[in-house]
Amino acid sequence: MIDLNALIAIDPDIRGGKPCIRGTRITVYDILEYMAGGISEAEILADFPSLRPEHLRAVLAFAAQRERRLTVGTPYEIAA
Repeated sequence: MIDLNALIAIDPDIRGGKPCIRGTRITVYDILEYMAGGISEAEILADFPSLRPEHLRAVLAFAAQRERRLTVGTPYEIAA
């Protein structure tokens, strides 16, 4: 199990309180955008040497957890 609190931080003084990789100014959103854009894990890790593979897994787990909280108890439809 990934300890998100150990890897993701939300600090109002860093990047306006956006969730970031702890100890960096790299936001969860930025990493998700790179992944969605087709940038590979290897490329992201090469571009950001301070990141480790577990940071990328934490970003995905954080996004999934946030999505789950948004959709629990709320019916939704997937647009075709």
